[in-house]
Amino acid sequence: MNKLLNIAQAGQRQFVREYAFKSDLKIKWVRPEKIACYKPEKSGDLAKLPPLKADELMPEFRDCKELDKADESVKSLFKLSNNASYLTTKFYRDEMVKEVQRHAQDFGSMEAKLAKMTAVIRRYQEHMDKNPRDKMIKVRLKELIDKRKKFLKYLRRWDYPRFEWILEKLDLVYKPPPTHFHWITRKESLQKLTDTYCENLKEERLEAYHKQLQAQQIPFLEEAIKKMQFVRQEQISCDVPVTVTEEKIADSKRQLEMLKELQQAEAAASSKKQNEDGFN
Repeated sequence: MNKLLNIAQAGQRQFVREYAFKSDLKIKWVRPEKIACYKPEKSGDLAKLPPLKADELMPEFRDCKELDKADESVKSLFKLSNNASYLTTKFYRDEMVKEVQRHAQDFGSMEAKLAKMTAVIRRYQEHMDKNPRDKMIKVRLKELIDKRKKFLKYLRRWDYPRFEWILEKLDLVYKPPPTHFHWITRKESLQKLTDTYCENLKEERLEAYHKQLQAQQIPFLEEAIKKMQFVRQEQISCDVPVTVTEEKIADSKRQLEMLKELQQAEAAASSKKQNEDGFN
């Protein structure tokens, strides 16, 4: 009978756990958004192509005097914006090559090739923003980005000053491939977030405890000075060796004065800041 009563009482007891689950810490992990390899964030293109002027003519007709006297309807036929897109790509490519070419006839150097590829890549990126399902352009863009990376890797190895110069001129960032591949998993990410949360919590509690101790410094010193003075007087009156010297008491008083001055300065600074915030 006693055994049955003990079992019944044990069943009524509530289980109280003394540890915390990760769900109790209110840590939420969101899987990072996947960025396509052809996006500027991955390819390293910091700048976009400049917008095309509305009255920009094709290069071969810029110096044509007859167009100056022609009607707007005729001029519109020779504008880049009204012609095939490959002509606009060619225009951007030539303009970018002019910025990095070594001389007027330089179209085959490493810098010129990189400028050509960069212009085409940025044109393709603009196209992919408008037409994200264009598989053919997507494949071409990937191949061109990989080819440019190989060229940059070669230039970085053999001519580093020119490599830095070309990156600055073309607004590029060279992103070498990672040394090893690492999957981003939920478990590992939660472990890191939990460690970070615990470290922050520990720092917050230590800082709060530090402030609490600082607030108790002045009362502690005042009480310590009184006790030291009392002990010194008792030792003198009882004709026993004096262990509490005047220097110790004076040092404690100086420390107390410094703490009070520091507290007053902090209070003045905080009140001044509150007044400034109130005026703003």
